[in-house]
This record gives sequence, C-alpha cells and structure tokens, in this order.
Amino acid sequence: MAGAYVGCGHNGAVTSGADSAYFERLGATSFRATDHVGGAWDTATQHVAPALGLMVHAVEADLRSRRDDALVVGRLSFDILGTMPVDVVDIEVAVVRPGRTIELVEARLGHTGRDVVRLRAWLLRPGETSHLAGSAFAALPSPDQTPVWDGTSLWPGGFIGSVDVRRHLHEPGRGTYWVRSRVPLLAGEQVSPLAATAGLFDIANGMVVRADPQHVAFPNVDLTAHLFRAPAPGWVGFDTTVSFGAGGLGVTSTVLHDVDGPVGTMSQALTVRPVSAPSAPR
Repeated sequence: MAGAYVGCGHNGAVTSGADSAYFERLGATSFRATDHVGGAWDTATQHVAPALGLMVHAVEADLRSRRDDALVVGRLSFDILGTMPVDVVDIEVAVVRPGRTIELVEARLGHTGRDVVRLRAWLLRPGETSHLAGSAFAALPSPDQTPVWDGTSLWPGGFIGSVDVRRHLHEPGRGTYWVRSRVPLLAGEQVSPLAATAGLFDIANGMVVRADPQHVAFPNVDLTAHLFRAPAPGWVGFDTTVSFGAGGLGVTSTVLHDVDGPVGTMSQALTVRPVSAPSAPR
C-alpha cells in the first residue's frame, strides 16, 4: 500500500494523503478508488473519467517495463461495459499486436472479476515532423478569457466537485470550456501529462448538455480519442458538440486542446433515454 503523499493537482493546489488522490495503489495491479471519483449519474458509483486516466498510466508503465524506446500513444479507444462502485479495481495489460514501430495494446479494468472498461491503444514510433506540423482546428479563447462555471450546479458527485471549469455555452449541446483537476490521479506516483489529461476526457459528455439530466439520461458507452501530439500539463480544452437522433442514439464530438492549441479529437457514443429520475441504468 502506498504511503502518505503530498503533491499538487493541475492548478498547483497542495494536497496530502492517499484520500486526496483519485486512486491509491494497493498492489501491482490493484487500486482503491477514493470519494473523489464519485459519479455524476449516481454518486455511489464511479465517474469513469479518472479510471480511464489510470488505465493510460498502466499502459505507459507496461510499455516502460518492456522496452526502452519511446513509442507514443496515437489512439485511445475505451469501451465502457458497465458501472462500478467506489471500490477496489484491477487493471491488466497485454500486447495484442507487437511490433518494432507499431503496437496495439489492450488494458482491462475490472471489479470483483468483472470487466468494466476495456481499452485498446495504438502505440506508434515518433518522428521529427515539426516542419509539417499544423492543424485547421480553430483556437479556443484562453482559460483566462473564459468565464468560471460551477459544474456542481448541474451535476453531483466527488469527481465534478474536484475540478475547475471555465465555460462558454453557445447553445444547449454546443460550447467550449477548459477543465483542470485539483486532485492527483494516483497517490504517491508521478503520472504523465497524457494520463492526467485522459483522466478528464470523459467529462465532455456533461459540460454542454442538450437536455436536463433530471429528465433525460444520456450516458456514453464508449470514448475514443485520436491524438496528433502529446498534451501539455495543466488546463484541458474542449470544443464540444452534442447531437441526439430521433431513435435513442447520440454522439458527443470534441476537439481536444491544451493551452498551446489543438491536440486531437474525441467522440462518445450515447444511449439517450427519457427518464423520470436522474439515473442512468445500464
């Protein structure tokens, strides 16, 4: 079990103790979730966002243990198979497609022997392409130019309460916003900027909602991010559009940013369910 930890979240706030992180390591593959991961649809279950970051951390640690060259993540594709309580989870990592310059790696996060999230990550050899770098994605107003918004005014749960949000809501289902966490991902361990950033990705589905979550449930069953550069630490920017169809399906589409500009794209498939209470059964 990890000992006491004193560190900083993304905004530099000092935190101390294992309970000041989203997860505490219990063993080589097991981790205890803290109250900071409490969900938005159901506060007794985990908001999956920090768990996704933890899985990326596990993939990167496995890569370092196997090889000394530096493959980088080009795609993260998560399938969310169900909900899980705020409890101990386990992560296993395996190489699906080994290669000298390209690998496909799978991580499986489970609770009491049941898979809850599966990740497939493409790892690619980096190269020097600075003379070709560029993107036509529009820049976002900086965090300092974006109004503060209290996400707990719409959503309950420890995870939403652990982050700072600055948001421009253009219309229901369309907006730009910045998010950073006040809580480290894992007590007592350094994690990469990518893992910390990935631990915020899943917040996208709840920041510019098309419908009141008191009356319509719209949980996502997956999340896929494609990256064309590694994100810098700190604020994570989102340029998000939420679309609902007439047959119970939806998509949340996002361009991802850091303070230096766009870093990639992300999409989430939604199941849209009118409800009489703020719950999202699977």
